[in-house]
Amino acid sequence: MKTHKSKIVTITTVGFALFAMFFGAGNLILPPLIGLSTGRDWGEALIGFFISAIIAPFLGILVATKSGTSFTDLGKKIHPKLINILSVLIILCIGPLVAIPRTGATTFEVGISPSFPELSNIVFAIIFFAIVWVLSISRTTIVNIIGKFLTPILLLSLFALIILGILYPVKPIEQGIEGLYSSKAFSVGFAEGYQTLDVLASVIFAGIIISAVVSDGYTSVRERVKITISAGMISTLALLLIYGGLIYLGATSDYLEATGVSPSEISRTNLLLHISTSILGKGGTFVMAIAIAFACLTTAIALTSATGSIFEKMSKGRIPYKLGVTLCTIISAFISVNSVDSIINYAINILLFIYPIVFTLILYILLFGRFVQSKTPFVASIVATALVSLISVLKNLNLNWNLEFLFRIKEALPLNNYHLEWLLPSLVVFVIFAIFGNKK
Repeated sequence: MKTHKSKIVTITTVGFALFAMFFGAGNLILPPLIGLSTGRDWGEALIGFFISAIIAPFLGILVATKSGTSFTDLGKKIHPKLINILSVLIILCIGPLVAIPRTGATTFEVGISPSFPELSNIVFAIIFFAIVWVLSISRTTIVNIIGKFLTPILLLSLFALIILGILYPVKPIEQGIEGLYSSKAFSVGFAEGYQTLDVLASVIFAGIIISAVVSDGYTSVRERVKITISAGMISTLALLLIYGGLIYLGATSDYLEATGVSPSEISRTNLLLHISTSILGKGGTFVMAIAIAFACLTTAIALTSATGSIFEKMSKGRIPYKLGVTLCTIISAFISVNSVDSIINYAINILLFIYPIVFTLILYILLFGRFVQSKTPFVASIVATALVSLISVLKNLNLNWNLEFLFRIKEALPLNNYHLEWLLPSLVVFVIFAIFGNKK
């Protein structure tokens, strides 16, 4: 009979691992820009970011934990083929096409290039992803490596920067960039939460977390859920403190005055470097290099492992875990030589489509999964969300197509200003199909 590890040890290790898995490249470079953009309304922006970048991902972990041992187990509530399609789209977004390359690009721009300007980004990409490959190839040790060793170093370096920045702010809180007023602060924070990719990552990370909890002896669904909730509280608190601190540092930054750049020319990585050097002087570059390296490395390891696992399961072993990990690191290294901002810019249209779909699936299974047994309402709500999200993507692409009628419909939908225009249509469709299904 398998013995249980100490519950406190398991909760703490898994909690820190969750924090480190979620806290990657986007999580470090996005909050300062939110603060700079919203000024003294940074608190309202933090609430929006908290919902889309902390609460929603935690719900994703919780839903997957209750449903089985991985995201694909949610296929019981919709359809196996549909869940497999979603899994592929998600894993490509959080894996080799967007999130993993962004970790390498961010580490180079913020952590390496300022101190070693002569180092080629190609050489760095090879070194960085070789380390990721070595630490990802054995999936049984991932949570322990991240939770016990890498995360404490990451937290210490970030807390040092944030505490000093709060005690000695560069300038008082001001209004922020012209055009972003208090009425838009929540929306700015909520929309930037999409760029963290954490809702997409959460449903994939769930498999790693569940495996770690089960390996510690907690095998029943009830035990897994209890451990996950407790660990989630640890990661949620850590993320909230770090995000709040980084947003506040952005709100008190003098980046615009010091650099003279226009709001449209702001570089997220340059803003982060400016904040660290303003607070810590020349040593700020070194502290930020440590923070960015560990933040990006932990996330890259988790995402690479998740990519290998999901493709092994979906291919029924035809793509072995180690082969999936190897291919993922090679593709990620190739794409990571692009700049961070260029990766973010092409990613936004993908995220505007897939993020609300996954959000819908998580939300409705969590709220109605125990009461609605039919698959049709869940599938119908996903389709409704996909249609509305597609309009958002077309609007953002700014194509020369005559789609003003569709755009006006989207803008007239409730919660459009909060990037939640998909919520009411998907809920209405869900309720209609649930009632029709029950009557039938």
